[in-house]
Amino acid sequence: MRILFAIQGTGNGHISRAREIVPLLKQYGELDLLVSGTQADVLLNCPLRYRFHGFSYIFGKKGSVNHWETYKTMNLRRLWRDIRSLPLSEYDLIINDFEPVTAWACKLQGRPSVALSHQASFLSKNTPRPKDTFHWQEWVFKHYAPTTHQIGFHFETYDSFINTPVIRSEIRSLETNDFGHITVYLPAYHDNLLVNFLKRIPEVRWEVFSKHSKRTYTDKNVFVQPINNQQYNKSLANSSGLLTGGGFEGPAEALYLGKKVLVMPMKYQYEQLCNAEAIKQMGVPVIYSLDDDFIPRVKSWLHCPDKVSVHFPDSTSDIVADMVEKYSA
Repeated sequence: MRILFAIQGTGNGHISRAREIVPLLKQYGELDLLVSGTQADVLLNCPLRYRFHGFSYIFGKKGSVNHWETYKTMNLRRLWRDIRSLPLSEYDLIINDFEPVTAWACKLQGRPSVALSHQASFLSKNTPRPKDTFHWQEWVFKHYAPTTHQIGFHFETYDSFINTPVIRSEIRSLETNDFGHITVYLPAYHDNLLVNFLKRIPEVRWEVFSKHSKRTYTDKNVFVQPINNQQYNKSLANSSGLLTGGGFEGPAEALYLGKKVLVMPMKYQYEQLCNAEAIKQMGVPVIYSLDDDFIPRVKSWLHCPDKVSVHFPDSTSDIVADMVEKYSA
């Protein structure tokens, strides 16, 4: 059997999840990998059959999407050319993690495909949403990467086709400690901006993993380094908690490790606002901006001993096996 696994390259969550799923898919046949997008800092560590520019947003430095840079990277003519050029007839199973080139190629060629993604969970009305905010962006969930079948992942099983998060084996195998520091991953904020705020909470050591810094440095009680998967895992495993954006995999992994979590979603990014609403319903605190209220709210979180307990079973192998049995040609 020939399998094509198409992966979104914006953000690190898609690539991180794929690193867990790829070895499982290889058990069922010959696997080709496709990645589109430009914003991942984590490598897949596998050879790619296809690499496309895709259609993705660019992280800003003040808490939101950089709309101008996003616009400049768009190339709709190239996107259309890539969609039309992709040969799919040779594959018995096409799997899609919110990747638009393959999704639209399947649609044009009348080929079935399976969404295996966090975004697929938003095709259920049961999945939490923020109130009265950006509902027009529901269009993105439905039409950005359309598929014929869906398998979703979220913090809870809100619907029959939704599963709890894929927690990487390297995270499940970590030995955890509490050395007192807080790990920080907020890719939509420049480290210079973060450091100015975090220095005002001197009783804690902050270990910041920055998307915007090329160097490692320390400023008082704040240690900044470029994103590195191994160093991030080590920092998180030995931390008291995680201050992070409104992504999915990062908070899920921290909760799995028994860490306290504080979430600050990107401004105007509907998916992250949805994630924030879901995790808030679980009891995880959420803040929405880096302003005068940031310091007291972070201090309140630091001094609160409460942690949210989760149960994320290791069911990825079963999910993949069931998918292959149901949807392969």
